[in-house]
Amino acid sequence: MILTYYYHGLILDEGNTEKSHGMAVAALQAADEYFKESKKASEAFSTAPPLSRNPPLWGTMKYLSEKIPKDTSSKVRINRDLYSYERIMETAPTLPDFALALKPDEYQLPPVDPSWNEENMNRGQTGSNQHKGERR
Repeated sequence: MILTYYYHGLILDEGNTEKSHGMAVAALQAADEYFKESKKASEAFSTAPPLSRNPPLWGTMKYLSEKIPKDTSSKVRINRDLYSYERIMETAPTLPDFALALKPDEYQLPPVDPSWNEENMNRGQTGSNQHKGERR
């Protein structure tokens, strides 16, 4: 959800209209709010028993944890005169329906192996602790 709003905001910001810039700010702020909520939930999870240490961010998450707040604050600063915080959060744009690029292949389960038939299962249960050729 965070990345969807973030990238949607960046795409909307490419527009040339006041409306597209306003919607971009709203989408970026929504991404920032979701990011903050996610961070709080992660910290709450780490402080719940059994206590664990929150791992440091790295890779893509480290990059985005710096980039999302920075982009959001710069876009809000640019459009501060036009939009108030309350108005922007109320008008966060609805996300478009993205077509899924990946479609699952049809999958057929393989036939059941003969070793799983009922007769072998019953025989295996009675002597399950005894290997072939072993005597008790």
